[in-house]
Amino acid sequence: MDNGTLLAAIDMGSNSFRLEIGRYHSGHIERVEYIKEPVRQGNGLDAEKNLSQAAMERGWECLARFAERLHGFKKHQVRVVATQTLREARNRQDFLRNAQSILGFSIEVVSGHEEARLIYQGVSRLLPQSHERRLVVDIGGRSTEMILGQDFTAHKMESYRLGSVAWSGRYFPAGVIAHNAFQTAEIAAQAVLDEALEIFSPASWDLAYGSSGTVSAVADLLAAAGWAPGEVSRCGLDWLVDRLTKAGHVDQVRLDGLRDDRRPVLCGGVSVLRAIFDLFGIDKMLPAEGALRQGALFDLIDRETDGADVRERTVRWLGERFLVDQAQAQRVSNVSRALFSQVAQVDAQNDPYSRKLAWAAQLHEIGTHISHDAAYHHGAYILDHVDAPGFSCSELHRMSQLVLGQRGKLRKLGSLLAEELFVKQLMCLRLAVLLCHARRMPEHESVSLRYQTGCFSLSTRAGWAKRFPQSAWLLSEEVLAWQKSDWTFSAEIR
Repeated sequence: MDNGTLLAAIDMGSNSFRLEIGRYHSGHIERVEYIKEPVRQGNGLDAEKNLSQAAMERGWECLARFAERLHGFKKHQVRVVATQTLREARNRQDFLRNAQSILGFSIEVVSGHEEARLIYQGVSRLLPQSHERRLVVDIGGRSTEMILGQDFTAHKMESYRLGSVAWSGRYFPAGVIAHNAFQTAEIAAQAVLDEALEIFSPASWDLAYGSSGTVSAVADLLAAAGWAPGEVSRCGLDWLVDRLTKAGHVDQVRLDGLRDDRRPVLCGGVSVLRAIFDLFGIDKMLPAEGALRQGALFDLIDRETDGADVRERTVRWLGERFLVDQAQAQRVSNVSRALFSQVAQVDAQNDPYSRKLAWAAQLHEIGTHISHDAAYHHGAYILDHVDAPGFSCSELHRMSQLVLGQRGKLRKLGSLLAEELFVKQLMCLRLAVLLCHARRMPEHESVSLRYQTGCFSLSTRAGWAKRFPQSAWLLSEEVLAWQKSDWTFSAEIR
């Protein structure tokens, strides 16, 4: 990546949307601009887990303002990440379709593990280099991430469904603050986090850091009240809870440094934080400057650096974990990319869609670890549910559908068969699997694939059918399979 390149990350959190713009220079990122808007989408989820129209409109309006600031940015310079609220929302596609059109960039709804990984990347990159073992806690609006790491590597990551927005709405309704409400909220938080005590036992880390909103806000409030700056202590938390309960209502809280956007969700966040202090025996937590958005920026750098894209490492790890035949996976990957370069007219090595096709090809047999019978169904299920660092939920689902469609009937893929790019990837993967059926490298250079407005045509060099009769028969069957779709596939097998 060239020095001076501008990069941008958007964190679409449950309480606030944040835009971070930085300038790359020799492996570092210098902040250019930071914008935070309290959107409070987490409050817009109803009992059926649907986002309200008002919540969606608040999000769209914010993204429209961000879009104006990002005018002129290229796709590889921007990463947009959505977290727990959109993970939960049943109608998220209704929001995302319009949001992506307004913003002009794709939005990644990431899993809790991926959110945790990005948080640790952001925190670790902005801390002084040290070999200390770190516990990083990020209390968001509707989820809390906990990460155990050292240096730049996160070793354990978990995401739990509790946060400042959710706990404020549940235990401090209408802004009423009572002592027994704090007790109930803390007990409920400890019940959710009880299993985390085994994963993140106090003996496994040296220092605790708090990332993002809640911990940062509490540290600022305590510092303004005369407590030691740059930390959150147990005594300070107790003092803060006492001040909040004496106020009786969030509108009556009078604390120097309390921002209006933090006021409605402060009690929920503090109750979760104090529960963590009690459960893990923490006396002091340090607020960290880095957060998810910085992690997303550094991830953009890695994706532009040869061999550094975490998704490449994840694909290799999944292949090893599920005992994939690596030689066959590589054959199918190479053949599918070669065919894709013919129909998509792209650089097979650098095009992002070619790379994603290659990852699906490398994992196309992942389901055989469960059973050879209908292995492509098992493989699709695994990819839809596995925690895969670096990948968004939509990327994993796209790969799962390619794996599902690698053979068999096409109608199982539903509306995806209306997307030209997906169909091109699918066609190339199916043909690659077919041509590699003997589990050796096929003579694919003798096969030509063309595409023109809904029609695929394949041709072979003279004598190919005689040398490879089984492949020729499989190709004829593939022609029949596509006759039951809205796409045309013809083959001249000589």
